[in-house]
Amino acid sequence: MKTGCVALVLCLNISVDPPDVIKISPCARMECWTDPFSMAPQKALETIGKSLRDQYERWQPKARSKVELDPTVDEVKKLCNTCRRYAKSERVLFHYNGHGVPKPTANGEIWLFNKSYTQYIPLPISDLDSWLKTPSIYVFDCSAAGMVVNAFIELLDCGTSNYPGSSRDCILLAACEAHETLPQSAEFPADVFTSCLTTPIKMALRWFCTRSLLHESLDSSLIDKIPGRQNDRKTLLGELNWIFTAVTDTIAWNVLPHDLFRRLFRQDLLVASLFRNFLLAERIMRSANCSPISYPMLPPTHQHHMWDAWDMAAEICLSQLPSLVEDPNAEFQPSSFFTEQLIAFEVWLDHGSEHKKPPEQLPIVLQVLLSQCHRFRALVLLGRFLDMGPWAVDLALSVGIFPYVLKLLQTTTPELRQILVFIWTKILALDKSCQVDLVKDGGHVYFIRFLNSAEAYPEQRAMAAFVLAVIVDGHRRGQEACIEAGLIQVCLKQLHGFTQNEAQTEPLLLQWLCLCLGKLWEDFTEAQTIGLQADVPAICAPLHSEPQPEVRASAVYALATLLDVGFDSFRDGIGGDEECDDVEKNRAEMIIIKSLLNVVSDGSPLVRAEVAVALAHFAFGHKQHLKSIAAAYWKPQPNSLLNSLPSLANIKGTGSGNIVSSQIGPLTAMVRDGRVSTSSPLATAGIMHGSPLSDDSSQLSDSGILNDGVSNGEVNHSRPKPLDNAMYSQCVLAMFTLARDPSPRVASLGRRVLSIIGIEQVTKSVKPAGNSAWPSDPANSSSTPSISGLARSSSWLDINGGHMALTFRTPPVSPPRQNYLAGIRRVCSLDFRPHLMNSPDSGLADPLLGSASGSERSLLPQSTIYNFSCGHFCKSLLTASDDSEELLAKREEQERFALEHIAKCQHSSVSKLNNNSQIASWDTRFETGTRTALLQPFSPIVIAADENERIRVWNYEEATLLNGFDNHDFPEKGISKLCLLNELDDSLLLVASSDGNIRIWKDYTLRGKQKHVTAFSSIQGHKPGMRSLNAVVDWQQQSGYLYASGEISSIMLWDLDKEQLVNSIPSSSDCSVSALAGSHNQAAYPTSGKSCGYWLSTRT
Repeated sequence: MKTGCVALVLCLNISVDPPDVIKISPCARMECWTDPFSMAPQKALETIGKSLRDQYERWQPKARSKVELDPTVDEVKKLCNTCRRYAKSERVLFHYNGHGVPKPTANGEIWLFNKSYTQYIPLPISDLDSWLKTPSIYVFDCSAAGMVVNAFIELLDCGTSNYPGSSRDCILLAACEAHETLPQSAEFPADVFTSCLTTPIKMALRWFCTRSLLHESLDSSLIDKIPGRQNDRKTLLGELNWIFTAVTDTIAWNVLPHDLFRRLFRQDLLVASLFRNFLLAERIMRSANCSPISYPMLPPTHQHHMWDAWDMAAEICLSQLPSLVEDPNAEFQPSSFFTEQLIAFEVWLDHGSEHKKPPEQLPIVLQVLLSQCHRFRALVLLGRFLDMGPWAVDLALSVGIFPYVLKLLQTTTPELRQILVFIWTKILALDKSCQVDLVKDGGHVYFIRFLNSAEAYPEQRAMAAFVLAVIVDGHRRGQEACIEAGLIQVCLKQLHGFTQNEAQTEPLLLQWLCLCLGKLWEDFTEAQTIGLQADVPAICAPLHSEPQPEVRASAVYALATLLDVGFDSFRDGIGGDEECDDVEKNRAEMIIIKSLLNVVSDGSPLVRAEVAVALAHFAFGHKQHLKSIAAAYWKPQPNSLLNSLPSLANIKGTGSGNIVSSQIGPLTAMVRDGRVSTSSPLATAGIMHGSPLSDDSSQLSDSGILNDGVSNGEVNHSRPKPLDNAMYSQCVLAMFTLARDPSPRVASLGRRVLSIIGIEQVTKSVKPAGNSAWPSDPANSSSTPSISGLARSSSWLDINGGHMALTFRTPPVSPPRQNYLAGIRRVCSLDFRPHLMNSPDSGLADPLLGSASGSERSLLPQSTIYNFSCGHFCKSLLTASDDSEELLAKREEQERFALEHIAKCQHSSVSKLNNNSQIASWDTRFETGTRTALLQPFSPIVIAADENERIRVWNYEEATLLNGFDNHDFPEKGISKLCLLNELDDSLLLVASSDGNIRIWKDYTLRGKQKHVTAFSSIQGHKPGMRSLNAVVDWQQQSGYLYASGEISSIMLWDLDKEQLVNSIPSSSDCSVSALAGSHNQAAYPTSGKSCGYWLSTRT
């Protein structure tokens, strides 16, 4: 929005006083700093009109100005219509000087002249409004101007305007209230209101000079000789104008609602200048008992303390004026105003917070960005402020930070690059809409160059990758611009460099390189083609074994967005020549799917959720072929067919073990679309436990059922399948694995994927009816699960061994650096928290996300690793968390408690333990009896569980039930073991089910507030012929390892910090493992008991 045309109407009628005005002597005479009685009336009128036009053009040079001198009604009507026609949808300014006509009437009519100047002719405000329409701004410089404002407000309230009231954008500035008369003192010009609006520096200095200590030594006529230009900040006039702008902006931002400030001070350059100057008019005219008014109405600002700062700066500048006028070569000494305001802002940063009054210097900081000498310091302070949280970013945007930092992207100053990237990171973490202006102004090139900069540190390049990911997120023009600038090649070069270099790389950079690539080619075929040609699947494959779950999930996302949704429907319409192009596409899809299948059993739900989303997109593009495979699986067939199916257990994963076909469990599948009319249980030997048969596709093609056509004739493809049957079979089994995932959200996604290929799952609950975790509360259910990082403390068992100082996570390695970001906190991926954008649990993909447009594609589950990862940049990056000191103090207290009681136990005599004195006794109220129990080390709390995986938490000193909940909804064999994680902090409860599934809970002692932290399957496949796992586990706090085994031929070693399988220790016997214990020493020897009667000890 800008003002396109200015209409100036002057009704002065020089030498003829209006009948309702009695002037004093001496009286104010100056109009636009011209004495109308110093020359002929007509020449004076023309001179004043030209001066007023020049004054407005200084504020808005591009606006077209038209002047009418002592006009008639018809002339004003023609002027208004011409201005509106020229301005089109832009704003029109109407300035009215009525010093030579009577005051406005009570109805809000202003006065003009007839052609012979013998009569005053009234002009209703409604007519003026109908000519100018909207948007418009009116300036009324006359006595009783408030009459016009009141009439205009009544016009809007009554809805009698000729323009729709709902879309009006009209602003009014009036010199005084309805009952007031303009000042007549010779101290002021006659048009003091206009002088404040159009020549604020001259008016402000003249008024101030008579009230300052300089009035005796300073000749006021020197004010007209102030050297310099208003737009040159290195001159005295430019410095004064710069300070005046900063002061008035600061006053307005601190007293106005932010929406009104944005409308009046940030949308239209001329309107902003007029309202800044209006604040000066209020200050000056109130000293003469006259109150300027506006619509929208502003609160009083004439006594704001920032005017004192202006007076001081003005006095310092004026003290130099005589010497500067006398000697044009004299050097001007800049004011210390901005330096002092930056110091005040820095003091606020040291002591301020969200709950305190916002820093009033924020508008001044933005003004300082215009100065090269103060710019770097101002940017650093601004970065510190933005880092305080989203509320700080919102305040900065409300004050108008965006155009300032956008323009700074055009600079090439090296020392500004890091802080500018940081500031844009903070802005885009809150406001994605800036992406359009960034691309329009070529800002994306700045960040691509920074990302490709070798001297920038990894976490700083990660910020640049984040900014670029936001720029291309759902923005086709941004995607095209970044491809033209070579963003894909820059990202792939860095990822490729990581795969070739064994040195540790900042995980945050890897994560955002993947997310940036995923957003870049999401739903963009041209970018997908470039990615496939660059062999992205091979480059991303090593990232699936990275220790950070966020990196693994982001790598999955990057591959998933390469899959072409709708591939199957597209294939049906292609021609012969285009089939050749699909060969490469099929090969790429085969590689991507194989890579994704390797991480189906990843230890992190975040990763598995992304795999489920990827399989959903793949299923949508290949659903006809997958439906035929799925139909063949569950159509009643001889056992030979089932035995011919490929075993999902044979799919090996890098660092993830085998995919668990035994996860399918007690499900009933029904194939839709009429393929299978009856449902049959999945609990067949070939499906439930997997078979070690070959994946050779020749076996499958011989069966007849798994060919392109199904025997009932409902699916019959004339073209060969893009992928082989073995791959489709593995995909179907992977979908069923996800549908039985221990994480409720991942399982929900898995069932959604199966529904895409026509499989409706009906899960059979084996929980006895009428039973619940709470004896007296049948309606109890577990809380909505959420993802939270596992931050581990040292075990209290290790205290006596001197291992109390161990930390759970080793931060990534980066070179030391000395710059303004020296205090930046090292990021650790599992410490991230979800970015709460769409739901309370945005850490996992929402299986029901999609628009209601009715298209199938819109119903596909959506990935949320991007939104989840964005949450990192909403947190403070420059300061450490305030919780760390509190947690450390609590841990030290727990350590002292543990040491005291360990020492007490060591000195206790054995006889005291044999006196049959029990500590506590109570009824757990489990109908099936207690299966396992666990005591907390630092509080009188015991956790108990029964066969149906119901968990109850008791205070055994008071025999009171603290909480009760179900571990999950479909228990089978009960709970194998309960363990505590992080005993020295707020401990987590690890619940191991007999089927090998691990679920971890937090806040488990608070009734109804328990939260699901994470879940995974600790057993990867088991021996043929075994129908149950009978899993056994043990937790080693010091190393963060979980050992798991059972009816399998190995011991699985899981790192819960990484949520990753790190080793699979083969067993030397065919017997099953019936007991498992890990050493609590640093050496970490797991010892397992065999069901055949001997023990095995292995060093990990």
